[in-house]
Parts: sequence; C-alpha cells; structure tokens
Amino acid sequence: MTRSLLAATALAGLLATQAHAQPADTILTNGKLVTLDARSTIAQALAITDGRITAVGSNDAIAKLAGPKTRRIDAHGRTVIPGLIDSHIHGIRAGLFYTSEVNWIGTTSIKQALARLTAAAKGQPTTHWIIVAGGWGEDQFAERRLPTQAEIAAAAPGYPIYIQHFYDSILLSPAAMTTLGIAADADLPGKGKLERGADGQPTGWVSGPTPAITGLFDKLPAPSATQSIEGTQAFFHEMNRLAVTGIGDPGGFNITAASYRPLFKLWHDGALTMRVRFSMFAQRPGHELEDYQASLGVLPMGFGDDMLRFNGIGENVDWKMYNNTQPNDAAKAEYRAIADWAASNGLTLTQHWYMNTAVDDLLDIFAEVNKTHPIAPLRWSITHINNASPHTLARMKELGVGWTMQDATLFDGERMRAEIGAEAMKSAPPIVTALKMGLHVAAGTDAHRVNSYNPFTALRWILDGKTIAGTQTRDASELATRDQALRLYSINAAWFSFDDTKRGSLEVGKQADLAVLSQDVMTIPVEKIDQTYSVLTLLGGKTVYEEGK
Repeated sequence: MTRSLLAATALAGLLATQAHAQPADTILTNGKLVTLDARSTIAQALAITDGRITAVGSNDAIAKLAGPKTRRIDAHGRTVIPGLIDSHIHGIRAGLFYTSEVNWIGTTSIKQALARLTAAAKGQPTTHWIIVAGGWGEDQFAERRLPTQAEIAAAAPGYPIYIQHFYDSILLSPAAMTTLGIAADADLPGKGKLERGADGQPTGWVSGPTPAITGLFDKLPAPSATQSIEGTQAFFHEMNRLAVTGIGDPGGFNITAASYRPLFKLWHDGALTMRVRFSMFAQRPGHELEDYQASLGVLPMGFGDDMLRFNGIGENVDWKMYNNTQPNDAAKAEYRAIADWAASNGLTLTQHWYMNTAVDDLLDIFAEVNKTHPIAPLRWSITHINNASPHTLARMKELGVGWTMQDATLFDGERMRAEIGAEAMKSAPPIVTALKMGLHVAAGTDAHRVNSYNPFTALRWILDGKTIAGTQTRDASELATRDQALRLYSINAAWFSFDDTKRGSLEVGKQADLAVLSQDVMTIPVEKIDQTYSVLTLLGGKTVYEEGK
C-alpha cells in the first residue's frame, strides 16, 4: 500500500465521522482516486450526498456510510479523476453548429477526411451545405498537405462545401462559390483574396485577415433553433464522454446575443450537463465600452449559479488591440478606458495575445489600472501567449494576472518553429517555468475552429511537447508531470472563475464532479493518453455520461 493510500485510509475514519448522519446518496468504491488535493493523495473510495463529496478514503470506511437506498458504484480498479475543466474553449459556438457541421478531428489522411464529406452528403439534397469549420491541420494528414478543390468536389459532387483552415484560409467547392456569388476578390468580405493558380483561375482557396474569414462564415446558412439546442446538448454530451464537466467560454467571432438562447434555454430547463462560465467578447468595433455598459445593467459580474455564470469580459476586449503587435497611443488609451471601467466595476477580464511580441504594451496598461483598482482579486488573465518570456511571466506574477494556455503548437508548431526558430520553440510554451514561478496557469484547447476539443489530446501534448506531425518542439525541462497536467485541467482551471474552493479536486465539501476513465492516465505510455475517454461521468453526483448509454 502506498504512503498516500495509507494516509487516506487513516483519515477516512475521521472524514466518515464528519459526514452527515444520514447514509450517503452515492458511494464509489474500488477505484484509484487521483484526488489532486494538496498532498496528491491517491484514495480508494468516496461518498456523495446532496451533490457534494462527504468523505474520501478506503473502501471499508466508505462502505460503512452506505444505507439501503444508497447508490453503489464499483469502479473495478479504474482511475477516477476530478471532472476536467477546459479553461478556454468556444463551446457555446461549437454547440450551435455541432449537428450541422462535419469535423475532421482524428482523421489521419486526406482520404479519410474526404470520406466524411461523402458521408455527410448521403441522403441530402445537393442544396445542403457541408461545413468543416476548423479543428484540423494539414500536418495531421499522412500527405502533409492541404486538400484541393477538385478533391472535395469529387467527394460530394454538386454540393456547396466550406472548409475552414484556422483563421487564415477557406476552401470552397465550385458549388459553394456559385451559391455565394464569388467570382472575384471584390465579392469577398474583409479584404479577402482568391488564390489563383498558374493559369490565373481560382483554386477554391480564399485567404485574408480574420474579418475576411469570419465574414465569409456569416454568409453560410445558420442552423435552426431546434438544431442549435440539439447541437448544444450533443456537444456537451460528447464533452462529458471525454471527462469534461466544466468550460470557460470566451464568446468569439460569429456570436450574437441570440447565440446564447440555446444555452440559456437548457439552463432554464435544468438540462445542462456541464458547468459553463462565459465572458463577453466585443462584437462591434468602435462600440466596445458602450456595449459593455449596456449589458452590465442586466448581466452583472457573477450573474447565474453553479451551472451557468457570467465571468466578465474578453477575450476580445477592444478591437484596436486585438492581434495588434504595434498598438498606437490612441488604441492603448481606448483599451485603458475599458480596463479602468472593468476594474472599477469588479469585472474579470481575459485578453487574447497570441505571441509574446508587444505584450508589454498590454501589461503596462494593466499596471496603470492596478494603481487605482487592484486587479489581482479580479483574477484577470492573458490567454494563448505561446512563447511567453521569463520577463513577461514575472510581470504577470507581480500583477496577479493568470495565464490560460492551450495546445496551439500541436497543430501550429511546425509553422511557429519556422518563424521563431527551433531554439525558441524549446520553451514554447514555458509551462513548467510558469508553474515554478507560482503563476496561476490553466489548460484548454481553444476549440473548435482552431484545435480539437479532446482534452486528452491536449494532456498528451502537455506531457510530450510534440506537434501533430510528431516533431519534438518543447524541451524536456518544460514538459509537465502527469499530476501537474491534470491540475492544469481541473483545480487550476477552476481558479479563473473563482471556483477553486468548490470544484476541481476530489475533496470533502467539493462538488461531486468526476470521471471514471477507460485507462490509467497516470501510468500508461504518454503516446496512448489521447485514446482515453470516460466510462462514467458525474456532475454534482448525477450521471451525465455512462458508456453504452
């Protein structure tokens, strides 16, 4: 018996006497419980009453808390972890389109990807749109290249097909170009451009800045209200299958006020299967502060409950600073006004900043705001910043600013390596360095336009530092341990929404959000971790996913 298990066994008696006098609603026994408490205790069993964990310890101690009506779960030796929390995922948007889109997640060749287009077209009229909105990259394919217009047209002849590649380009089938009326650059939104071949003819690929990509997506047919509700339920169920019980959602492009109706409908009906924390993403350039002020009147910070809660503004706080590595004084002044207003109203703020370039401009603003309105208690954060420098991390630590990082270099690592060099990539991102400095760091995926929503894919990347093509980019010194990786996806992520005392670990008093896994992520080879899923997921002690059901 391990020392941690002995400690858990000794403590179980005390915990059991502190539990409610009535029998537990549920007990789970015969597990390998990775509690993620302060001592990284490994226990065997736990008890749940009224949606919260009331005891953690040995099988014998927990069995004594059962009564005639207690639900008994035998984990059969499986690993049990706290429900995972993706700290940065565009899950609300993903849900809206989940049943009306095709995904290429998990495909390993162009042939496999094209087969999914063919399957999506089966039984549908040729007016039916086939949409792949992201979450893939050419390095996942054995061919190590992008598909062509001819290939997608042959996979589903006559169908309008839209394939989005991150936020840099889109591939359209001939039918899609005809339906959208695109024949020249002038027909594209946001300064988009048609790629042309040696013969001068369009190849089907459209490139351009982010507004060009998002503007073209807005021209696609929107799912119906019923499809959006069903899609949200289905996407959340899929996340439950992958052991996820909570998300931090930063809004995103192509999101309007109406986009939140399916989420709020499910919340109102008590049908949510994940805890959602959402922030407000600036949608109207030049009207950011005006829109925030208007919304705050009916959506104050912390509005909601343990299932759904408003968590401030971002990740696009102000359009003039979004992806701007050379902000002028006017842009910084406008951002400063918004940040001052947010801090004075007690709002959490999260800011998209993809790379380390010019992040001092952002941190200078944070520092100025901090002089009059301390921001550490508000749990402000920067998201992405994939190659954060030690200087940047030190400034963030001093201000109490957290970091939500994602597995961006999984898909984008090859391009980033060519851009900043192999040496710089050894510490991109500097996960272990940040943890050693005591920074608040959480993990996520930024799915589904950019990456796969699978948390176990992200966890594997945290551990091995390899791109989707298998290239080792991150140095061994920046590879987290398994305990650290799970914390990044649970208790650490809970901090960003003020939930770290409520969930994120398997401890007495916390919400009973947990997952019984298909394999032991603490011992299996790292390369197999992304094949993990949950066989049983509980949210507040209630089953939200069970294998086979």
